[in-house]
Amino acid sequence: MSIRVLLADDQELLRFGFRTILSQAPGIEVVAEAGDGAVAIELAARLVPDVVVMDIRMPVTDGIAATRQIVESAPSVRVLAITTFDMDEYALGVLHAGASGFILKDVRPRELVEAVRTVAAGDAVVSPRITRLLLDRYAPLLASVPRPEPSMPPAVASLTEREHEVLRKVADGLSNAEIAAQLFVSEATVKSHVGRILSKLDLRDRVQAVVLAYEIGLVRPAGEQGP
Repeated sequence: MSIRVLLADDQELLRFGFRTILSQAPGIEVVAEAGDGAVAIELAARLVPDVVVMDIRMPVTDGIAATRQIVESAPSVRVLAITTFDMDEYALGVLHAGASGFILKDVRPRELVEAVRTVAAGDAVVSPRITRLLLDRYAPLLASVPRPEPSMPPAVASLTEREHEVLRKVADGLSNAEIAAQLFVSEATVKSHVGRILSKLDLRDRVQAVVLAYEIGLVRPAGEQGP
């Protein structure tokens, strides 16, 4: 069964390039294109694609607002945001809005295809180490994002001691294999722990788990670690 993709970007040339790359990849089908966020919201609601490749800066409705509306109305739809190095703060915003990850606009064709497949499979597209780097750099922005009180979700208390440990290691930028090696358990066991953490905290993927870990103070940015 093909992965159904919606492309949302106000640059027609970029949409053409992405459509060409993805349409040539086995098992991927581009079902529609949108030139602004409002159209992306409407098409996502009507077509319910597997993945929306979403530009962050678009007219009418920007990619962050569009992402928030799409994931709230259609939780099964995964959003892969498009950003550039000089827009990392917007990438953080789109992760808060519910995106499963982000890619750069100059992404290589093979990486674009792999990113779409990874997001469609329910995983985060950015590597754990890149996620940590992003959050370390822009951790001060987390405090400026409005959050309802209390800031500590009650569900966090339901995590077991081992799940707390796994969540900290995920937020530290470790892969499942690295966590397994440190805890002397199998990679399948770690994957099971991560799955339960996401379920208990009602999170879509490990990117949002990392964001939450920073927000609640479970981990701290580099340079702010205590003794």
